Amino acid sequence: MARRAAGGAAPSSRAAAAGSPPPPPSPRRPLLGPPLCPLQLLLLLFLGAARAGALEIQRRFPSPTPTNNFALDGAAGTVYLAAVNRLYQLSGANLSLEAEAAVGPVADSPLCHAPQLPQASCEHPRRLTDNYNKILQLDPGQGLVVVCGSIYQGFCQLRRRGNISAVAVAFPPAAPPAAPVAVFPSMLNVAANHANASTVALVLPPAAGTGGSRLLVGATYTGYGSAFFPRNRSLEDHRFENTPEISIRSLDARGDLAKLFTFDLNPSDDNILKIKQGAKEQHKLGFVRAFLHPPEPRPGVPSYAYLALNSEARAGDKESQARSLLARICLPRGAGGDAKKLTESYIQLGLQCAGGAGRGDLYSRLVSVFPTRELLFAVFERPQGTPAARAAPAALCAFRFADVRAAIRAARTACFVEPAPDVVAVLDSVVQGTGPACERKRNIQLQPEQLDCGAAHLQHPLSILQPLRSTPVFRAPGLTSVAVASANNYTVVFLGTVNGRLLKINLNESMQVVSRRVVTVAYGEPVHHVMQFDPADPGYLYLMTSHQMARVKVAACEVYSTCADCVGAADAYCGWCTLETRCTLQQDCANASQPHFWTSASEGPGRCPAMTVLPAEIDVRQEYPGMILQISGSLPSLRGVEMACDYGNHVRTEARVPGPAYGHQIAYCNLLPRHQFPPFPPHQDHVTVEMSVRVNGHNIVSANFTIYDCSRVGQVYPHTACTSCLSAQWPCFWCLQQHACVSNQSRCDASPNPTNPQDCPQILPSLLTPVPTGGSQDILVPLANAAFFHSAALECSFGSEEVFEAVWVNESVVRCNQVVLHTTQKSRGFPLSLQLKGWPARFLDSPDPITVEVYNCAMGSPDCSQCLGREDLGHLCVWNDGCRLQGPLQPLPGTCPAPEIRAIEPLSGPLDGGTLLTIRGRNLGRRLSDVAQGVWIGNVACEPLADRYMVSEEIVCATGPAPGVFSDVVTVNASKEGKSRERFSYVLPQVQFLEPEVGPKAGGTRITIHGSELHVGSELQVLVNSSDPCTELTRTDTSITCTMPAGALAVPVPVCVRFERRGCVHGNLTFWYMQNPVITAISPRRSPVSGGRTITVAGERFHMVQNVSMAVHHIGREPTLCKVLNSTLITCPSPGALSNASAPVDFFINGRAYTDEAAVAEELLDPGEAWRGRRFRLDYLPNPQFSTAKREKWIKHHPGEPLTLVIHKEQDSLGLESHEYRVKIGQVACDIQVISDRVIHCSVNESLGTAEGQLPITIQVGNFNQTLATLQLGGSETAIIVSIVICSVLLLLSVVALFVFCTKSRRAERYWQKTLLQMEEMESQIREEIRKGFAELQTDMTDLTKELNRSQGIPFLEYKHFVTRTFFPKGSSPVQETHPLLGEWKVPESCRPNMEEGISLFSSLLSNKHFLVVFVHALEQQKDFAVRDRCSLASLLTIALHGKLEYYTSIMKELLVDLIDASAAKNPKLMLRRTESVVEKMLTNWMSICMYSCLRETVGEPFFLLLCAIKQQVNKGSIDAITGKARYTLNEEWLLRENIEAKPRNLNVSFQGCGMDSLSVRAMDTDTLTQVKEKILEAFCKNVPYSQWPRAEDVDLEWFASSTQSYILRDLDDTSVVEDGRKKLNTLAHYKIPEGASLAMSLTDKKDSNSLGRVKDLDTEKYFHLVLPTDELAEPKKSHRQSHRKKVLPEIYLTRLLSTKGTLQKFLDDLFKAILSIREDKPPLAVKYFFDFLEEQAEKRGISDPDTLHIWKTNSLPLRFWVNILKNPQFVFDIDKTDHIDACLSVIAQAFIDACSISDLQLGKDSPTNKLLYAKEIPEYRKIVQRYYKQIQDMTPLSEQEMNAHLAEESRKYQNEFNTNVAMAEIYKYAKRYRPQIMAALEANPTARRTQLQHKFEQVVALMEDNIYECYSEA
Repeated sequence: MARRAAGGAAPSSRAAAAGSPPPPPSPRRPLLGPPLCPLQLLLLLFLGAARAGALEIQRRFPSPTPTNNFALDGAAGTVYLAAVNRLYQLSGANLSLEAEAAVGPVADSPLCHAPQLPQASCEHPRRLTDNYNKILQLDPGQGLVVVCGSIYQGFCQLRRRGNISAVAVAFPPAAPPAAPVAVFPSMLNVAANHANASTVALVLPPAAGTGGSRLLVGATYTGYGSAFFPRNRSLEDHRFENTPEISIRSLDARGDLAKLFTFDLNPSDDNILKIKQGAKEQHKLGFVRAFLHPPEPRPGVPSYAYLALNSEARAGDKESQARSLLARICLPRGAGGDAKKLTESYIQLGLQCAGGAGRGDLYSRLVSVFPTRELLFAVFERPQGTPAARAAPAALCAFRFADVRAAIRAARTACFVEPAPDVVAVLDSVVQGTGPACERKRNIQLQPEQLDCGAAHLQHPLSILQPLRSTPVFRAPGLTSVAVASANNYTVVFLGTVNGRLLKINLNESMQVVSRRVVTVAYGEPVHHVMQFDPADPGYLYLMTSHQMARVKVAACEVYSTCADCVGAADAYCGWCTLETRCTLQQDCANASQPHFWTSASEGPGRCPAMTVLPAEIDVRQEYPGMILQISGSLPSLRGVEMACDYGNHVRTEARVPGPAYGHQIAYCNLLPRHQFPPFPPHQDHVTVEMSVRVNGHNIVSANFTIYDCSRVGQVYPHTACTSCLSAQWPCFWCLQQHACVSNQSRCDASPNPTNPQDCPQILPSLLTPVPTGGSQDILVPLANAAFFHSAALECSFGSEEVFEAVWVNESVVRCNQVVLHTTQKSRGFPLSLQLKGWPARFLDSPDPITVEVYNCAMGSPDCSQCLGREDLGHLCVWNDGCRLQGPLQPLPGTCPAPEIRAIEPLSGPLDGGTLLTIRGRNLGRRLSDVAQGVWIGNVACEPLADRYMVSEEIVCATGPAPGVFSDVVTVNASKEGKSRERFSYVLPQVQFLEPEVGPKAGGTRITIHGSELHVGSELQVLVNSSDPCTELTRTDTSITCTMPAGALAVPVPVCVRFERRGCVHGNLTFWYMQNPVITAISPRRSPVSGGRTITVAGERFHMVQNVSMAVHHIGREPTLCKVLNSTLITCPSPGALSNASAPVDFFINGRAYTDEAAVAEELLDPGEAWRGRRFRLDYLPNPQFSTAKREKWIKHHPGEPLTLVIHKEQDSLGLESHEYRVKIGQVACDIQVISDRVIHCSVNESLGTAEGQLPITIQVGNFNQTLATLQLGGSETAIIVSIVICSVLLLLSVVALFVFCTKSRRAERYWQKTLLQMEEMESQIREEIRKGFAELQTDMTDLTKELNRSQGIPFLEYKHFVTRTFFPKGSSPVQETHPLLGEWKVPESCRPNMEEGISLFSSLLSNKHFLVVFVHALEQQKDFAVRDRCSLASLLTIALHGKLEYYTSIMKELLVDLIDASAAKNPKLMLRRTESVVEKMLTNWMSICMYSCLRETVGEPFFLLLCAIKQQVNKGSIDAITGKARYTLNEEWLLRENIEAKPRNLNVSFQGCGMDSLSVRAMDTDTLTQVKEKILEAFCKNVPYSQWPRAEDVDLEWFASSTQSYILRDLDDTSVVEDGRKKLNTLAHYKIPEGASLAMSLTDKKDSNSLGRVKDLDTEKYFHLVLPTDELAEPKKSHRQSHRKKVLPEIYLTRLLSTKGTLQKFLDDLFKAILSIREDKPPLAVKYFFDFLEEQAEKRGISDPDTLHIWKTNSLPLRFWVNILKNPQFVFDIDKTDHIDACLSVIAQAFIDACSISDLQLGKDSPTNKLLYAKEIPEYRKIVQRYYKQIQDMTPLSEQEMNAHLAEESRKYQNEFNTNVAMAEIYKYAKRYRPQIMAALEANPTARRTQLQHKFEQVVALMEDNIYECYSEA
């Protein structure tokens, strides 16, 4: 009874306040015929389920608490709604709130009298108790609303009609002092006092001449002994001697208030029916509804009060069933009517709703009733054994009130006139009954009134023993309520369901279901058992669910757009309004009461308007006077009505109806003018026109007609013009002479014209032998019916340009002369047609076209067998170093070489055979017959498949059965024999067991079948129950993993493993399907919009759940993964949501959408949603908001003191528990105590660290984080004392400093005059230096550009060297040296087989994503796995997976997601800043690979020019060979801060090297001899890669001072000068070499070499070049006289930096633009793909800060790749990167980094020059960077397929460049080093454990371990 009782529905989340219904699907036609069996009914429900078009939720009102009752005030247009603790007054039209009142909760106890009884005290504690409404009844006569609740023992209030918030009559009354009013408990205890106990009530109208209204109440007994009485051993029952089950109470609020709610008669004769205390256990009454019938009686027709109720089944008695009862009570009749006791007229009879299938088809329990004029409709249910079955089977039955009346009269007759004990009995269980049995009343003639209502002297109350029976009209699970209306010869039944849906069925006069519609009101909320039509407008129905009040429009006819849909929907309310052409309710159609204006559903679709047009086909060349229209169907007379024919596009002609209609109407219409005919579609000889009849602006009926044109037939079908003309569906004729199709035969000439398609002149089909390309031959063409064309000039046409002469042989044959056709394809067909010469478009018909096949032997036959095999196609080809056309004298083709087998696949198969073995190679037969019996595996035949055979290249054969296990090569015999290198093995697969052995019957369980040799064969099947496949198969040698399908029943099923569709492998595998897991509840049902709240899911059988996720519909973000705690509990973090709303929740268990099986049966009402099973909803509410107690942002705290925080929380409805809050101060958790819903106290017991000084205070709820304030850690008293001491010391130091300052200032005065003189001298030198710098800036730029224009070629490194240098920069070897990854894998041959196998297996393991991710993470967790190791591993992985870049990219992305998750939790802006993890180095490598083509094609040239420019500019000035400092540089640290005068020298040098003999080379006179050699080598070898140059130490330079004198020039020799104890290096100036001197350079004899080595490595204490070290590092100590040159401030030379910068600016701009621009022809796909990936990851984590995204992009591309390239040009080019170039590039790289940064540059006079130099250009560069990022963002997104294709192309482009075995071996060393840790990680990973990855890893170790170290030691 719990569900049916008012307020008894379980609380549920409420739906949105308003919303439109789902879009209507198409309607369905009525289903007429005999009554439907249950199976047919279910089928009917399925077919029409989704069509909700005929119902519309017009308004909703949500209630925050569960609803209980509602009442309608039709006169005032008001709805009263009662819910738990609330009363609402709503406007009837839109359910808007007009008034409300709170009526609970209150302090109460069921063991206490109501507090309105002041004399009654109570010792029991009163608790806050919810008030469930039990009675809500309208008394319009007195202007009252009767409201009774469950509190205070069922207390009632009389509230004001029109204002529910006001109490109309105070009760108990406030008694005047003089007249106290006695109040008894019986006046207060009206309704049931328990939430789940039923109560019904009915306001009885006052009888004529009597007092006020009365209240009929039926209430379930809740007193002592009942299930509702508190179980506390108390015998106190304060419900006044157990309040009666049924009573009639006074409701006269205008009379004596002392009698209000009394039992209406007098104390001795109460108007009650009360069950005796001892009989209450057998008579548990549950009330359903009380109603008057008829509600508005006609004169002479009495009205009765009816009570519908259940006598509930007895607890613990399995045989006991509920009995459905209908009780009738008579009302007083007229003024003179005697007041009767209630029991005198009370009589009850059973209602039985049962089908013909025995007791199992009995629906015993009444759920809802609805009375109509003649019938009582009732919903019954068959209670289930288990409480979990919410959707109990239910049925709708109808009972006639006439049968009820007859049964009552017959029963009273049988009791008093002719006693029949089996018909009626006296209810002896009633206190006020007369007892014990019926007896015959002698000499009494019963009057009709006594037969109807009994009398005081007759036994009462009575119970009729035989129930009134009815068969179900309709069956469906989970019905809860019913309302019925009649419309247009139909009975329309509205049924509410336990799952919140409203079903509408239309019944015909035979009570058969003809149509059905359904709409969801509030999913998961049961519909209340009372529904009522709007008294003011019966077109609306009011109903109530557990949390909503809804107003539903009974029909939404507008969803049907055509008459057939409208009438065919069989909706009683809807019909077709003909002249308005719309589907409407009858009252909405004008003149609907007149015939033919409105067509109802009962008339059927056959009465819809229809029209026929005559003529239906119109010749475009013929004139027609008009059209005749035959109009039929239900249509009013159109005579005299203004109408028109509408052809569309606003083209209309006049129409008229000449006479009256008889059955159908005839109308005439003018045809549309010829110039308005629609155009013919291309390639079509007709056009279809739709014409409608238009009346009053509506096209009421339409039809089609056709316009045709015979003359278009020849144009549409030029090659079958005659045949098509005579075959056309129109009356067309063919004119031979004119070669035309006409519609009028008179237009043809007199010559005989064909009349049948067979008579047309036409080419007969014939087969022609294939023709070789370029060969000339004559072709004979047979003709039929061609006499007319005999001797006419014809041409043979083979296409647009291939035309040849045709010659008549006779009347029926034409010869095409000397036809020469060419093709570059293997074979091509040329269609042959004959055309009249001079008439290109006129052809003889070719119904079956002749095709000439032309072949080319040279194309498509790469080997002998393919070439000679063409003989079967008629191609005369022979093999002679290629496939050629057979010459006239050449012999027949000979034999081909023996078959060459290159590969076989698979390499093993089962003994039973059937494996499809694919053999690939060359010369594998010319035709199938060559190899049909010639394929063998040892002695076992393999039968080739004809449909899979590819000539010469591929044979697919089915292996035969083998007698036993063996292995042998595959032999192919095609006249010669060929054998495979690989062996095919026959093995015996075995299965042992499967796990898990149980799973839900919904399917989705991943099972693993263990065995051996399971990887064999070409096809594997795992069948469940012999038929259903186990899907998503993956297999290894020892296991098969697959996903179980769904099972029909919970039973064990056999699992069969089949190879090659043969028999099952023996193993007796069994899988037990179990009942599906059941989810019974989720809590809490509310979540913050951020998500992350832990939702506890309760249910059963969760032990079978392998994975489960939770998703929220419509507004949810990504689904969340749940955790199974045990077999009954799952916890899920709530998904985040897009908005605050209520949304249904889905669970996915083992990959299958969870469906509630009980709900599925119920939701046959709507299969469109049945599978989803969305019983549960989540209410998303705004995130909670917190603040500190005083809303301060800074909180001061002294370390060491206790800390307690008070946090205020804004009011919300989330209902958070204390454990759901997390408060942290920095990283220290704060212990929480929730004081109330608005205040949180938390305290910190441990001391807070003072290192940081400031700690954030954060609070977290789920995924929501809020920083409340910052805790500022202040010092203690000790800190204050220390501060005072420090201040004192500082004061003392200040005094001392002042004294010293005064002393020094006097000394400084003396130096002042001396300094002035020095400054004047410096100033003049500075002016001179700046003037020189300016001149250089103007001239150097022009000179440099001219010199660089002579550059020839760019020495790019090969891709493999680029990769090895980029990936392994520390070990970058010269190009001449071979990197280990580029050479052979050096392993002794004795070890090679095992190691290759081990490396192969390890390679396959690395190709497993789960293994590789676990492997990387396991290594990174090791503390001794250094950054260098991480980078090395990443680079080795990149090399190993270079051929599978798509897979490498997926691994990189997965690892990056983990990195992003880790970074997002800390500081996301720091991500990718350095390269400290494997994945960061993997990203660097990935970018290098993907950007190489851009680097080479776009950036390479400007970068190389910049390098050349830097070198040229640096070489123009002096360079100190030892310190490395230069006159011209960009780097301050490398600037030569001296004014060294250097003069250029042009030298004539001869050198036999690098392809040139002699050149003029420019050098500076300050250059050392090594510097001169380097310049000479650069001049001679500038077009040769640097790696091939001789080194300066390897050559000698000889100066020919005269014809007889020559000198070997060296940096140091006997002539070297010594200064300050240091030797000065020799220069050109030292040797006094003049301009234009002749020098010769030659290779040094190594034996004679006395080279010093590299000059820059010389000891600066012994040698110098241009400047002494003290010159720049120390203050000058020498006087001007001692020094050989004057000193100036070194900073004045900083202007040279500007000079160099200005010279190089253009080259730098070009480089930056090349890097930061996008080529249209080659967009940077990888950059786009990766940036999109970063944006996606940021969006998933809610990171919306654009700066963070900018930093991520900068860290991943410019800083990670381009800066690395800018600093290391030797990675890209084969050049010499000198120290000077390196210094300049570091400044350029810094400028590039600054350009990509988003932080403002804070520059000042103390900033380093490296930053200051390009400060002016940085803002402009930043704009370029921003524009570049924007262009990337605007690019079209790449799909995964496009990116994979691009990566596959990159892999293919550089395949086989690296020796992956070496990389694998190096990776294995790491695997070996950390083997235990990797094994532990694999064991801990469920996926790895399931796929046996740890065992495979052990296999690798086993193979490698015995070999690798000894082999490597040997190597």
